[in-house]
Amino acid sequence: MKNRVITISREFGSGGRTIGKKVAEKLGIPCYDAELIHKIAKESGFNENYIKDAGEYAPGGYISSAFSNRMFGPTNEDYLWNIQYKIISELAEKGPCVIVGRCADYILRDKADCLKIFIHADMEFRVKRIVDVYGEREISPEQRLKEKDKRRAAYHRFYTDMNWGHAQNYHITLNSGVLGIERCVDIITQLYPNGEIDEG
Repeated sequence: MKNRVITISREFGSGGRTIGKKVAEKLGIPCYDAELIHKIAKESGFNENYIKDAGEYAPGGYISSAFSNRMFGPTNEDYLWNIQYKIISELAEKGPCVIVGRCADYILRDKADCLKIFIHADMEFRVKRIVDVYGEREISPEQRLKEKDKRRAAYHRFYTDMNWGHAQNYHITLNSGVLGIERCVDIITQLYPNGEIDEG
């Protein structure tokens, strides 16, 4: 049987990163988030802060500017995408794990027994979370959330031709604002040991 991998895609501020780490802790398997950025930086030679931004957002910010940039050949983001694709594939082959973000759900669609999760929440929950957890106060939290999600969706569409956040692209979507972080963790860990995912 292929290795079981959990991929977690998430709206900014929904707690998806925290959920991923807690799921991995409960299951006793690795969680690749910051570690993934470190691996990509080591192989590419790019700064980790640059990768944090470029690794989840379309080249130039949005689709139109991304295609314009490509008129001059592959972009830095294209180079990072290829490295990211390779590293995520290798991690899935290595053993069971949780991978947060970075289009892992798409990259592993044919490569692993992959449980694909999307975490979302309403604006009020996410605003409170980014202020309380990340200390986001410099600009309107609502505007920051919309901007981050818009760019993240554009990146996903640019490299995968899939609609980020659409329920049919995932095995399960969870509203962390309604369920709470811990309940989301419990649901995912309960799903994990039940054999291979049935795609039919």
